[in-house]
Amino acid sequence: MATKHEQILQHILSLQVGSKISVRQIAKDLNVSDGTAYRAIKEAENQGIVSTIERVGTIRIERKKKDNFEELTFAEIVNIIDGQVLGGRDGLHKTLSKFVIGAMQLNAMMRYTQADSLLIVGNRLEAHKLALEAGAAVLITGGFDTDDAVKRLANEKQLPIISTSYDTFTVAAMINRAIYDQLIKKEIVFVGDISTPFESSYYLTTKQQVKDWYINNEVSSHTRFPVVDDRMKVVGMVSSRDIVGKDQSTFIDRIMSRRPLVVQEKTSLASVAHMMVWEGIELVPVVDGAHELKGVVSRQDVLKAMQQIQRQPQVGETIEDIVANNMSQSPGEDGMFEAHVIPQMTNHLGTLSHGVFTALITEACEKMMKIEKKAEISIENITVYFSKPVPIDSTLHVKPTLLDVGRLYAKIDVEVIHGQTTVGRSLIMAQLINR
Repeated sequence: MATKHEQILQHILSLQVGSKISVRQIAKDLNVSDGTAYRAIKEAENQGIVSTIERVGTIRIERKKKDNFEELTFAEIVNIIDGQVLGGRDGLHKTLSKFVIGAMQLNAMMRYTQADSLLIVGNRLEAHKLALEAGAAVLITGGFDTDDAVKRLANEKQLPIISTSYDTFTVAAMINRAIYDQLIKKEIVFVGDISTPFESSYYLTTKQQVKDWYINNEVSSHTRFPVVDDRMKVVGMVSSRDIVGKDQSTFIDRIMSRRPLVVQEKTSLASVAHMMVWEGIELVPVVDGAHELKGVVSRQDVLKAMQQIQRQPQVGETIEDIVANNMSQSPGEDGMFEAHVIPQMTNHLGTLSHGVFTALITEACEKMMKIEKKAEISIENITVYFSKPVPIDSTLHVKPTLLDVGRLYAKIDVEVIHGQTTVGRSLIMAQLINR
């Protein structure tokens, strides 16, 4: 049976996109406390199915798919630019396809203003009206208002008309930044993106026997299976080690490992990779908030995804992307890598930031292990035991030296050199993922 928290989330998902949601109404409709309703609404906000706007309230919005992350809802725009909704509240859940800056003659402006777009303009009442009639929402910059006739038209067409105190340039920059941030999030791979869905997963129930493990093993070639109870909740795992020497008629719940490690669909690829290496396991069940089985993720799934990520062109650049793009092998020097300190890598003093320094060391170790050992690594521990300030526009040479390597672990010493001077030393412990 679903918990009250899950029931509220299911109720919110069942609501029509654009519906207003309140803590008091949810608590009354589902007979739960205000606190329980509030926590569930916050979780729905984290999942991207509702948006809360100051002075407007909380509304149901459409959850984004990975292929349209560059689109924003009008509700999100309001939050990004600290806007005030003057009219058309019922259209806040809608998604805009593009925004147009209205810094031109009226007839030229209207050629670019299409349905589902957002016109960013100052206090030009005629432009507000014509944009709404063309099916576009309006964002008024400079803190200006509009007249009542325009507000009524916005309500009638369910197209938001929003006011912000920011100027046009700042607003455009803020919206662009929000889209850029979302593109970076889009590139983060989660377990739900790579896992085998429930319909294609192999599992066992507590009432099945050892002979059923052999049947699953023959069909799937896996040696490790989740065990579920009669409510499809994961209660254990059974592997080849558990069934060795056991009678074929032995029930699974007698031999399974209890309280197994599980992940959820929103667990990151990096996190599940670390878990699999650290625990030495080949397959992990994927569960929902109620611990019900939703699928499985295997070591092969994780490795394949990691290899695909490395081949993907980056759309939104993170600091790690900038570091990777600025690092290459030093010409004529085996095992040495070269990096140029560009402005984005510096702190307020104009010297290499500590975080980027660590990223440089990590990137060099990862490159070295791929070249020398054909292995992916997951950094377990970094000890920086010496560092000096490095000025902007410097060219650094990073030399990782493999001190020790085993089946699961590697120990690496890293020296960072500027000119003829050592500016950093570090010791790294790393787990080998797919050696």
